[in-house]
Amino acid sequence: MSARRGLVVILVVPLASCNLVQSPLNPVSPQARELLWLFVVFVAVLGAIWLAVMATLALSLRPRRPAGADPLAVDPAYERRAVALVTGLAIVTGLVVLVLTGLSYAGQRRLFGEEQAGITIRVLGHQWWWEVRYEDAAPDRVFTTANEIHVPVGVPVAISLDSTDVIHSFWVPSLMGKQDLIPGRSNAIRFTAERPGVYRGQCAEFCGMQHARMSLLVIADEPAAFARWRDGQVAPRREPASEEARAGEAAFVAAPCALCHQVRGTAAAGRNGPELTHLASRRTLAAGSLPLTRGSLAAWIVDPHGIKPGVNMPLIPLEPDRLNTISAYLAGLE
Repeated sequence: MSARRGLVVILVVPLASCNLVQSPLNPVSPQARELLWLFVVFVAVLGAIWLAVMATLALSLRPRRPAGADPLAVDPAYERRAVALVTGLAIVTGLVVLVLTGLSYAGQRRLFGEEQAGITIRVLGHQWWWEVRYEDAAPDRVFTTANEIHVPVGVPVAISLDSTDVIHSFWVPSLMGKQDLIPGRSNAIRFTAERPGVYRGQCAEFCGMQHARMSLLVIADEPAAFARWRDGQVAPRREPASEEARAGEAAFVAAPCALCHQVRGTAAAGRNGPELTHLASRRTLAAGSLPLTRGSLAAWIVDPHGIKPGVNMPLIPLEPDRLNTISAYLAGLE
């Protein structure tokens, strides 16, 4: 490889991560924009300081004394200038630290200021998936989903964060900064999505073998679309429309699946795994590990540990016919 080609590769490869799918450089909320502004200010100020230090270091390497000069000779005027310069730089350093601290403090006050929330959500971290519960004053409007969060555009959202096992970290960089989920302690974040879109998030605290495959999607909908989605999620499961789906529901309820998963409107009432009442309305399976299709559902049921080693879902031996009917049933839970 030529030197020119190698230089091109070195310069281009870092740009491969600049697709803005999961990036703090693509803010779509006031909170994310505040964090980006702080980031830019800190990088600019500290970058300028680094350049000044490097320039000073380069200047200090120049020979200052003529050849043959007495190494013990002292220049009082030069020493006074050096003392004044170092003192001035120490004062400037203190002022820069104070200014950056003040900006950081003011930014945190704006980020975590109290604001009346229009939507309240509780997110519970598990190894390795997200349980999402939409709270409401009316008990019949409360529902649970998994790994995807829908929010209305322009409405403040309050999310409480808890964990059932180890420390996780909720991070959707286009909407807000990181916040830990700590067992036995509740944390909270707030954000307001300003435009529709799908914004990827990720657990940002190492939480075990499948930490890298613990992602989530935040989907910002127009208020009318969000209202329709929420009404659909509150409703019980849709009645199976085909003979295959009805057989699949019977097989699902009779299998060990019903001990861990809930499908409202059926005898399946487990709470150890993700809620499945409207599973097919989601975009991915297993916290972003697979696209949600009938084929991926079958693959996940047959061998979850081959796809995501270490998960808590047990291996369940199923005959091919039962597997087909169950996957067809789950694929129809919209």
